[in-house]
Amino acid sequence: MKRELVVAEKLLQINAVKLNLQNPFTWASGWKSPIYCDNRKILSYPHVRDFIKSEMTNAVFTEFPDADVIAGVATAGIPHGALIADLLSLPFIYVRSKPKEHGMGNQIEGVLEAGKKVVVIEDLISTGKSSMEAVDAIKAAGGEVIGLCSVFTYGFDIAAKLFSDAGIKTLSLSNYNALLELSLDKKTISSDELEQLTTWRENPAAWGK
Repeated sequence: MKRELVVAEKLLQINAVKLNLQNPFTWASGWKSPIYCDNRKILSYPHVRDFIKSEMTNAVFTEFPDADVIAGVATAGIPHGALIADLLSLPFIYVRSKPKEHGMGNQIEGVLEAGKKVVVIEDLISTGKSSMEAVDAIKAAGGEVIGLCSVFTYGFDIAAKLFSDAGIKTLSLSNYNALLELSLDKKTISSDELEQLTTWRENPAAWGK
């Protein structure tokens, strides 16, 4: 079984991903969504946590062998990034969504030397906005972002364009397509529901209105 499907299956096993067409979820953006992904739950299941840690570490080691620093995006990307940095014996930093309003006023916590090659770790990619804010902060601090790795991505065109325009190579352990393929195979969704779920991904802002 492909890695994307194996990871999707583990996320479903621990209820990190839920599909509900009848009672869609509401995201912070206001979008109505038939899917909710909470990868924070991974941390509470040691066997899944170890698997994700191993897979993400292998992905970073294989795809971004020149990495000097691992950066976690606050907050959900921090634990995954720290675990990966530990396995690779690399320095770790994390990036806030905005600078602190007190103390040193840092947006980046940890030590980032100018010119160092950085791989950014996210738990989830939706629109890509928070990821790019982290990338921009690292660049402003003198770092060179060579890649972005996440546990799961919805595969929105808006995110793909954002990363492509910025020249950022991305990698995700699993994705929305794999989740739908697995759900259809396990008969937890029907062909009609598959069509609805596919339509949502094409235009999430307008879906359900």
